[in-house]
Formats: sequence, C-alpha cells, structure tokens
Amino acid sequence: MVYKFISKYVNAISEVYFALDKILKADNQVIKLPSEVSIFSDKLNEIKSDYIVAKKEQQESEDKKNDLIMYMAHDLKNPLTSIIGYLTLLNDEKNIRKKTQDKYIKIALDKALRVEELTNQFFDITRYNLHSMPLNKTDINLSYLLKQLDDEYYPIYKKHQLKSKLSVLDKVIFNADGDKLARAFDNLLKNAINYSIKNTTIYISLLEKDDKILISFKNKGEKIPEYKLNKIFEKFYRGDDSRKSSTGGAGLGLAITKEIIELHNGAITVKNDDEFIEFNIEFKKYVLKSIKS
Repeated sequence: MVYKFISKYVNAISEVYFALDKILKADNQVIKLPSEVSIFSDKLNEIKSDYIVAKKEQQESEDKKNDLIMYMAHDLKNPLTSIIGYLTLLNDEKNIRKKTQDKYIKIALDKALRVEELTNQFFDITRYNLHSMPLNKTDINLSYLLKQLDDEYYPIYKKHQLKSKLSVLDKVIFNADGDKLARAFDNLLKNAINYSIKNTTIYISLLEKDDKILISFKNKGEKIPEYKLNKIFEKFYRGDDSRKSSTGGAGLGLAITKEIIELHNGAITVKNDDEFIEFNIEFKKYVLKSIKS
C-alpha cells in the first residue's frame, strides 16, 4: 500500500515535470494533470498563455522593426541620390550661374540634413532595443526648459506657418534628467508641428492642479481615428500611412517619450476631438517643488 501510494504521487510529479515542456509550445493545447497535482494545471496554463502572448508581441515588434528598416533604407536612398545628382551638376558645370549654384547647394544641404535625421533614427532603433534609458537626475527648472524649447522652435514655426502660445508658471523645480525630458518635449513638439493645420497655433502649458503638475501640448489637426489613437504610443508605429519623407519618422518618438515620462514616475495620455490633438503629461506634486510668479 505504501509503495502504491508513493508511486502514485511520483508519477503525478513526473507528469508535472513533462508538462513543463508543453509551456514552450505555441499551440492551443491545454495542459492537463492528474487530480493529485491538478492545483498546478491552472498556473502552468497561465504561464503558457503569457509565454505565447509575449512571443507573439516580440515577433510583431521584430516584423515592424524590419519593415521600418526597409522603409528607412528606401528613404535614405532618395535624398542621397539627390545629393549626388546636384553635387555632380555643380562639379561638371563650370560656368553655372550664381543663382542656380545657390539653389543646388540649398537643395543638397536640405537633403543632407534629412540623411542625418534618418541616420539618427537608425541609432534610436538600436538604442531602444538594446537597453532601457538610464537617468542622470538633477534639479531643473521645467518652466525654463519649456520656454527655451519654444524659443528654439520659432524659425520652424515660421517655416510651417504656425504660431505658439506658451502658458507656464514662473518657476517649477523638478528633480529629473533634463536631457531626457528635453527630448520627450522635443518629440511632442515635432509631432505637433508635423500634424498641425497651417496658420494655426500650438499651445504649450504648465500648471498645478491639486496634488499634480500638468503639462500639455495641444495643436489643431485632422482627427485621428480611434484605432490609431490607441496605438499611438506603440514602438515602431507610424500613424502616417503615406510615410512622407518630409515627416516620416522611425515610429519611436512617442514611444520613447512615454518611456521617459514613466521613468520619471509620470504618465502621458492623448485625446483628440474634432478640432484639437492634445498630449497631457502628469507628474505627482510630491516629487516637484514649484514657485508661482
């Protein structure tokens, strides 16, 4: 009787051991165990389900990444072809008019800057997947950071026929990584510029409400479909189906922005009505010190 009792449970444990191999099989087969160890069945099936979902998400991410590398390689080829073409004309035509020469140089420079931008996006893809971003925190003035960013973008506003309206507190001291936050805000502002309707205003605000600090970037643009809005923070997702070479990015800007905000114990959300697209950032007040003007 003792032998039968022990054998029964040894066999049941062996079933659990062999069931572990089934976890790594990406199929819909449910793991079933003897009644003596049935308590493990639900847990093993849960682990298997999580594994299948994670594996699927990883594959989808890799597919998106590979597609983007292909798209960006194509986008790199176009400006490089133009650069070579215009520099060849400048080299071959010795008696070219000054006005035409300046035009060709300007086009080649614009295309070269686009190549630099795309190259930086390639580095972003690599960095985003290799490791999470470390933070180097110091006390920074959030108000000054936003004012500085807004000033730097003045020529770009003008080029895109846009204006900005900045509404911030006089001074908000935040213990954070200034470079990382500047990058997050820069991504949001670039997004607002690229998708704003001409002759409209981009609104940037920083305020306190209850126990929170709120930052928002709001622009007037075409309504974003709900299915795109739900994916807007996903890495490698690009909402611009046409992939315009002038605005097309790696699909990492908003994903990196979200990661930076969350690394600072904050949250970012987006909302869109028939008129405005608005990104809202929220930090808990207890990690911030603010002084009103």
